[in-house]
This record gives sequence, structure tokens and C-alpha cells, in this order.
Amino acid sequence: MREVDVSTITRAVEMMCIEANMVLTDDIVGRIKSSIDEERSPLARSILEAYLENMQAAKDMKIPVCQDTGMAVIFLELGQEVHLVGGSLREAVDRGVSNGYTNGYLRCSVVGDPLRERVNTGDNTPAILHTEIVPGDRVKITVAPKGFGSENMSALRMMTPSATREDVVNFVVEAVERAGSNPCPPVVVGVGIGGDFELSALLAKRAITEPIDRPNPDPYYADMEREILERLNRTGIGPQGFGGVTTALGVNIRTYATHIAGLPVAVNIGCHVTRHRSMEL
Repeated sequence: MREVDVSTITRAVEMMCIEANMVLTDDIVGRIKSSIDEERSPLARSILEAYLENMQAAKDMKIPVCQDTGMAVIFLELGQEVHLVGGSLREAVDRGVSNGYTNGYLRCSVVGDPLRERVNTGDNTPAILHTEIVPGDRVKITVAPKGFGSENMSALRMMTPSATREDVVNFVVEAVERAGSNPCPPVVVGVGIGGDFELSALLAKRAITEPIDRPNPDPYYADMEREILERLNRTGIGPQGFGGVTTALGVNIRTYATHIAGLPVAVNIGCHVTRHRSMEL
């Protein structure tokens, strides 16, 4: 049994909240760079070039790459041979988010009561925390700040088993077409297929934290990812909705077993600054 003090989780979450909001992952930056050469529209190319300038400025000046620094989504994989000491895990995570957003001068966007009062909590807590018990004695943390310009464009449909592969592909494409310019394209698209109502959405959210340059290990779903990406980039929405062949940067699919009577499909959309950081303790 390995002991881990929750204070180390607090420090890790604080650091990752700041880093994720200021420095994008290499796969996102690289895909935007390659898209410039593929674009035929001068306006689309200029927008993509402006994105790169913004990303570099954020990195150099240590400021957020987007003014919407998101709601902090935390995926925490806890080894079953780990014994957490020093306090509550939930409190440790929220303390890390609070420290990261206040010390990092990141915009706090969370309201405590969702409907009645909607008063800002002042430190971007509480976070969205997903925990999973896994084998081993390590703790893996992924911090994924999620802005709501893109989050609001996400979709879920409870399909029936009679739905075909084409039906699923069409649903994903339609969701992005409906979103149009709202999620600040080019977008990253996470697709969750299977499970039940809530798990399909979680699969889709988890999918946008995965590298967009790593195809699904199952050739069937890797081919679906390619097909969806190609169709999205033929929609003509383009960067910021001004037209072009770069509507999506990547598509990731996650699947899970489901019930004989159902086929849940969820689509989670990330903007061109889809952000995440991971660390193992």
C-alpha cells in the first residue's frame, strides 16, 4: 500500500489548471499548422495564422490562450493500492482548482446555484470531478478546462439498435453543422457510443482529452473517425465560421458495452483551443 498525501494532488491540480489554460498540447498546435497549408481560402488561412500567433503570445506572456478559462473538469484515476491521507480528496481537488484560478489570474466562471441565484463562487469551484479506481499504486490526474461556447453545442441521442453506422455518422455531422461558428471552429469532436445515458456523455467528454493524432486502436472506429473528419471538413463552415476546409481538427471515438435495446450516442465539441494536461503521481 502506497500513501499519497492529498496536498500533492492539490499542488498538481493548481499547476495543471494554469498550464492547460496557457499552453496547448503539441497535437492541437501541429494540426493547426498543417491546416494552413491545406486551406484554399485566404481568409481561413489568415485566421489560422492568427490562432498560432495567439497561442505563441499566450505561452510567451504566460496569459490564458482564451478569455473563457472554462469550468475545470478533472479525471482522476486512483490506483487501488493507494491510500490517500491528509484530508478529503474532493476538498483537495477543489482547493487546487481554487488556487490555480486565483493565483493564475484565470477568469472564474462558476455560479453556485444553476437556476435561481447564479452567483459567481469567486474561485471557479466546485470542479467537475470524475474518479475511477484502477489497478496499481499510482494516481493519474487529467485537468481539462472546458469553455461553454463549445460545451453548449454538444448533443446526445438515445438511438435504437436499428440505427446504422451511417445514422451515427450523420448525427455527429449534424451536431457540428448545427453548432456552426458558435464553438469557435475548427473544433475537436469527442464521440461516445454505448453505455447508457450518462456514460455516453462521459465517454464523449473523455474522448476530447485524447491526442487527435492517435487513431482509435480498433480499425472499424478509426475508419469512422476518418470518415467523420472528412465529412466535417467538407461542410464549408471553416475557421470561425467564415468558410474553408478546416472545420474540425480531429475526431476521437470512445465506446462501451450497451443494453440490447439501446444505442446511446453523445457528441462533445471542443473549440480550437481544446485544453488538457495530465500528470501521474
